[in-house]
Amino acid sequence: MWPITTISNYMKIKVSAPGKLMLLGEHAVVYGYPCIVTAVDKRLYVQAEIINEEEDEIITPQVKESRFALESIAKFKENYKIKNSVRITTNGDFSHNVGLGSSSAVTVATFKALSLLFGVSISDRKIFDLSYAVNLKIQGLGSGFDIAAATYGQTLYFIRAGKAIEPLNNELLPIVVGYSGIKADTPYYVRKVAETFKAKKSEMERILKAISYLVEQAKTSLKVKDFKTVGRLMTENHNLLKNLGVSTDKLDKMVTTATSAGAWGAKLSGAGGGDCMIALVSEGRRRLVEKAIENTGGEIINVSNNAEGVRIEK
Repeated sequence: MWPITTISNYMKIKVSAPGKLMLLGEHAVVYGYPCIVTAVDKRLYVQAEIINEEEDEIITPQVKESRFALESIAKFKENYKIKNSVRITTNGDFSHNVGLGSSSAVTVATFKALSLLFGVSISDRKIFDLSYAVNLKIQGLGSGFDIAAATYGQTLYFIRAGKAIEPLNNELLPIVVGYSGIKADTPYYVRKVAETFKAKKSEMERILKAISYLVEQAKTSLKVKDFKTVGRLMTENHNLLKNLGVSTDKLDKMVTTATSAGAWGAKLSGAGGGDCMIALVSEGRRRLVEKAIENTGGEIINVSNNAEGVRIEK
């Protein structure tokens, strides 16, 4: 155990973790099938410091709930026998409203910040495992793909609970992201799919297996930068998500409009019910696709992908 007495009460540690976008495989990943997720350059920042108080203090205006930070602190203290109280302060480049994974980012960043604050050496894999445990405790479900993106960054081929975490490339993907203006309730839509799965198991298995097949094809195509094929696979993925009942008229319109304007492909990104859609598009068609999405009432979110994972900030 590292000596707590050597740590200054005035020491502050600041780290950040990226948000995420799901390229292919949402919902199927909950059932053990693979997905492809990419980290984005919109980041969530966490500052940690030791305080002379009886209780921990959480200042988290960027995330929907302070519970993710609170549970992360509790989990860290339990694992590493820490007695000191801490103050966690967050801010970020994005709001929890847009569905880029602020809760996962704040969880990962909190564990990283606390490890540095208390001189505890933990690997990225350990940060992932601890963060995934917090996610399951709070939400009771989830695959961990958003936690993997926040931890490792890049574009990842991922299987539930980190059974596979494989970087696919380190180059920017030509994406356009549109926000629907509606905040999605991820746990609700995950439970909705689960209920449908129980009622229509054979049909649901067929859809989820079809999604996993698209993911495997996209994995191969991404490695050779065949974005035209990846785009087509994304559109097919969106149509399967419509069959799962998780899309909306607004998202469908944004996707259709984007492809009509020349995008290689498009789909909702995330649990559905709102949040963002994502299009893969050539630079020559980018502005046309952006205008088409805006004309449907969507808001363009300017992001780059393949972002660095959790890191120390000066």
